[in-house]
Amino acid sequence: MKKKLPATKQRTSTNWKEELFSWYKILLLTVSISIFINSSVIANSHVPTGSMETTIMSNDRVVGFRLQYLFAKPKRGDVVIFQYPDDESILFVKRVIGLPGETVKIVNGQIYVNDNTYALDEPYLAEEMRGSFGPYVIPDDYYFVMGDNRNHSLDSRYWKNTFVSQNKILAKVFFRYFPNIELIN
Repeated sequence: MKKKLPATKQRTSTNWKEELFSWYKILLLTVSISIFINSSVIANSHVPTGSMETTIMSNDRVVGFRLQYLFAKPKRGDVVIFQYPDDESILFVKRVIGLPGETVKIVNGQIYVNDNTYALDEPYLAEEMRGSFGPYVIPDDYYFVMGDNRNHSLDSRYWKNTFVSQNKILAKVFFRYFPNIELIN
C-alpha cells in the first residue's frame, strides 16, 4: 500500500506549458479588448500644432468618445476629432462653429450665423480673430469648423473642401491626458 503524501507535497512542480498558455490567453484577451475599445469606443489623437490653443496646446494628447454621435448630432461649440477633408488619412481636432443648413460669415473677426445681428459668444478664445470671411452656406450633413487659435489655424476658412461631412467626424473630445489631465469643453 502506497503512503499518501500531505496535500502540500503532492504537487511540487508546475506544468510550465499550461502556465505559458494561460498567460498567452490573458495577453490575447487584453490586446483584443484594447483594440476593440480604441476602434469602437474612444479615439486617441495627438495635436501637433497650436491651432487649438489655449484649449488644447501643441503636442497635447486627447481622448474623444466615438459613441457620442451615434444617436445625436454635433453641436456648435463641440471640439471634435475628424478626418481632414483635403486628406482623409490625417486626423484634425477643431471646434464646430456652423451647423448643417446654416450660413456663417465672419466680419472684422466676429462670427455671425444666419444673418443674426449679434456675434457668437466665444469665451474660449484667447485673442480676437482678425479678418473677414464668407459667407459660407453649409450643406446638409456638413459642418464648418475652426481652431480656437483663429489667427493661426488651418481650418474650414482655408481648405479646398471647406466643410466636414458628418460621417467623417469620429469623436467628441472629452479630455486631454498628456501632458496633464484636463476636461475639454
